[in-house]
Amino acid sequence: MATISDPPPTSSPTATPVGGHSPSHRLEGRLGAGSIVFMVVAAAAPLTVIAGSVPIGIAAGNGAGYPAMYVVAAVVLAFFAVGFTAMTRHVPNAGAFYSYVGTGLGRGAGLGSALIALISYITVQGAVYGYIGFLIDDLVTGYGGPTVPWWVWTLLVLVVTGVLGYRHIELSSKVLGVLLIAEVAIVLVLDAAVIGQGGGPEGLSTAFLTPSDVLSGAPGIGLMFAIAGFIGFEATAIFRDEARDPERTIPRATYAALLIIGVFYTLSAWAIVSAWGDSRIVEESAADPGGIVVTTAADFVGTAAADIMLVLFVTSLFAAILSFHNVLARYFFSLGNTGVLHVACGRSHPRHASPHVASLVTSVVGAVLMVVCAIAGLDPVLEIFTWLAGIASVGIVLLMALACLAVLVFFRRTGVDRRPWQTVIAPALGVVGLSLILVLLVKNLALLMGGSTPLGVGVGVLLAVALAAGWLLARARPQAAQNLTRATPADEAPLI
Repeated sequence: MATISDPPPTSSPTATPVGGHSPSHRLEGRLGAGSIVFMVVAAAAPLTVIAGSVPIGIAAGNGAGYPAMYVVAAVVLAFFAVGFTAMTRHVPNAGAFYSYVGTGLGRGAGLGSALIALISYITVQGAVYGYIGFLIDDLVTGYGGPTVPWWVWTLLVLVVTGVLGYRHIELSSKVLGVLLIAEVAIVLVLDAAVIGQGGGPEGLSTAFLTPSDVLSGAPGIGLMFAIAGFIGFEATAIFRDEARDPERTIPRATYAALLIIGVFYTLSAWAIVSAWGDSRIVEESAADPGGIVVTTAADFVGTAAADIMLVLFVTSLFAAILSFHNVLARYFFSLGNTGVLHVACGRSHPRHASPHVASLVTSVVGAVLMVVCAIAGLDPVLEIFTWLAGIASVGIVLLMALACLAVLVFFRRTGVDRRPWQTVIAPALGVVGLSLILVLLVKNLALLMGGSTPLGVGVGVLLAVALAAGWLLARARPQAAQNLTRATPADEAPLI
């Protein structure tokens, strides 16, 4: 059977640090599926989605039928996950999306995907940085504390994130595990209270099971908000080098994260609808999209639960930031090892076995972006969060669609796996589903960018240019392009 062969390795001089030891270019860890699930589910920020995105999806989307959109999104992403995990054993490095796309569609497409991935994760991290600064200030002033600019809190969070990202990945995993359990627990308490009391005045909702309700209003916009809630689950493969058994751990973590997120969102959105009733939920969500979930907690569980939820809203955003920081740092690290970025980005810490240089680069990029936004006087929620999250949503869905297409092409060309469901049917359905969602996102880019058509067009142009630049970069740096899908053994210098 045909296989893809890598170019023969060539040597490259390696800098020798103090002590005479060669710098390591490989990450190490013993992460199991559970630890990776904690990190990628934390990136999805479950409480933030329930308290922030669900009310908007209900009000602007398909009303009481909105919970069904999470089921649809989970099914489409499950098709993606089938092909993604089937190809995992044939992609020998931790480059995630760009490694898959490069292996299946060629080096130019792979490098273009790498640029889109960097843009997407830089912007989604920046979006959450802006939001958390605003939210901490709101929380502090709400309890009688001093009012300070949002960016002061943001920079403080950035420093804490940078310290954790610099250390061994298992420290971040433990922090994320605690924060994730807390935020999921408070929402499940609310869900149990609503269901246990039989819902609100109209009882438990059945709208999400009724086709006419699911297709009412603007289901396309509802699906758009639903798919955005899953951003982060796809990053399991970036932790390949730190996984205990990559060929088993990565697929298990991917499926587990998707299942947990899908069930949690569907259940919790249904509980919120049931608490207010099918006839009132759209009006109430539109009137107070930022506070309706906290109000629901106060009504069904008590004011103490509402106060706890406000605090956990902040920790949910911090967990998302830390997770995105870890993912982005590993993108910088992997691209440093290929020679696309500076060789220093591909070095790992001799004691923490972490991508410490790449982590510092990630922190600096985040700080610069936030300083620019602060100097420009942008609103941390209406502009920074909305605009940057819009860029990231389109970019990551585009990457998933390209990854599905890469799976189809790779297995068709190589024949290394001939199982029809894993290599043809599911990836093909994933391409169709993700392409339709991408069309919805592009059509509503202006909405994603706060209603600005010029900004919407600018995002589309930015991502298209980034993808096209991959082919130019592949021609300009052919050796780096060859290294795109090549595994880097421990302590081996990147090939540049």
